[in-house]
Amino acid sequence: MKMCLFSVLASLFALTSLTWGYQMSWENWNGNSQNQVNNLDKTTQPHIIFILVDDQGFRDVGYHGSEIKTPTLDRLAAQGVKLENYYVQPLCSPSRSQLMTGRYQIHTGLQHSVIRPTQANCLPLENVTLPQKLRQAGYSTHMVGKWHLGFYKRGCMPTQRGFDTFFGSLLGSGDYYSHYKCDGPGMCGYDLYEGEEAAWEQDRGQYSTLMFTQKAVDILAHHNPQKPLFLYLAFQAVHSPLQVPARYLERYKSIPNLHRRKYAAMVSCLDEAIHNLTLALKRYGFYDNTVIVYSSDNGGQPMAGGSNWPLRGSKATYWEGGIRAVGFVHSPLLVNKGTRCRALIHITDWFPTLVSLGEGTLDEDLNLDGYDVWETISEGRPSPRQDILHNIDPIYTKAKNGSWKAGYGLWNTAIRAALRVGHWKLLTGVPGYSDWVPPQTFSNILLTNRWHNERIRWDRGKSIWLFNITADPYERVDLSLHYPHIVKKMLLRLAQFNRTAIPVRYPAKDSRSNPNFNGGVWGPWYKDEEEEDEDARETNLLTNYLAKKRRKKKAKKKRKL
Repeated sequence: MKMCLFSVLASLFALTSLTWGYQMSWENWNGNSQNQVNNLDKTTQPHIIFILVDDQGFRDVGYHGSEIKTPTLDRLAAQGVKLENYYVQPLCSPSRSQLMTGRYQIHTGLQHSVIRPTQANCLPLENVTLPQKLRQAGYSTHMVGKWHLGFYKRGCMPTQRGFDTFFGSLLGSGDYYSHYKCDGPGMCGYDLYEGEEAAWEQDRGQYSTLMFTQKAVDILAHHNPQKPLFLYLAFQAVHSPLQVPARYLERYKSIPNLHRRKYAAMVSCLDEAIHNLTLALKRYGFYDNTVIVYSSDNGGQPMAGGSNWPLRGSKATYWEGGIRAVGFVHSPLLVNKGTRCRALIHITDWFPTLVSLGEGTLDEDLNLDGYDVWETISEGRPSPRQDILHNIDPIYTKAKNGSWKAGYGLWNTAIRAALRVGHWKLLTGVPGYSDWVPPQTFSNILLTNRWHNERIRWDRGKSIWLFNITADPYERVDLSLHYPHIVKKMLLRLAQFNRTAIPVRYPAKDSRSNPNFNGGVWGPWYKDEEEEDEDARETNLLTNYLAKKRRKKKAKKKRKL
């Protein structure tokens, strides 16, 4: 009876805390949480909360000079460690795959684009995942939010890849309220899951940012803080479509550009959600033994309201605006708090860093591309990372003027690739949309309808670029003609990486994926030979059983006659 009462009270608090917003001050919780934690025999393994947000641009946080109000993110970052030389991938699935495996895309076959809902594709099953390693170390593992690592068969689902529980969406985007997604005419379906089943009963038309936060708080309310917890909270926000509760829009009436106004409101809602999550960490006795990691999955999309200014380029490009991310670590366990980390850090580094922090094991056969950077972040020590392979995409559109000759016979510069070594960054092929897009706050003209003064034309025929990113973070001065010896060294390193690459996994669209064949739901639809054989056996058994039953019934009827 007592346990039932506790469960009800905990659930009520989880629900009401989301509606309090900023009415409760941050400081008021400190004393209460401290008293609770002092009464607990804490686990030596820290609780790990990884918050991944979607499409937040480099400038879309207050502490990077944004007009968008993010008091929670600013406070958490200021009291923690800001990662100011932190890189991710330019698209959703690649970043998530590298977070989950600690491996570059060239080593998982996900070098090209994202995992489409109509493809028989997912994060390859032979790769060990971060939650699997943490679960081996004794953690309870929970995921809330956006998966986007494939679901064509049941073995690809989050609960098959190391998570004890999953609540969220499988696709890359969808309606924030109805949780429906169309991937073309006649290809529409529902996308909200609890575990491995569609969560119809959970759907009350609630805005996903609030719904996911409520679910995360509920997990905290029902978990014993003496046992290590890994919570992966992957918000749908602030990816398009641009949808947000009206009360958040009121704060940004002064922004005439409708896309930017909606986007800013979505970021504010996200900021408030993280405020409520942090209050719950304090309320339930987790906070003092928790490491919070905050990261965007890629750069912002200016055509959908985001801003990477003053960085060059946008989401889906290998310019800094597509891959240099907002990121910070907040934790009472940090040695040097209130600092900026300018050491080179990549999203693959979270796998070994968090597994080591959680007292897990890192086997040599994992073939990781990431490094343990906890001492770099916490104590300010030099980063073990000296280079980053941003990617090699052999099937992306080739640069028209690219050639082996332009690559000194070392590399075909028609191929899309990007590499960072120390201060230097090399790009080949077609890096993507290359403008520096000024803030759209004071303009009501949509990006697609205007021609920027910043737009450059001289690089259209180019297929190779070299920048000193430390001296020129905005990529304004191409040095490829001035330092050919550096270019050659970088191309040689690129070729070395390429020799370790596996073939690209990017299958064609499969009509069996249509939600109309799956009860109107996006979900597992592919069956391999073993599954098909098993289904066939079950069908035969059922057929034989029914036939036998009919024969008995017929024989019984004859006896009566």
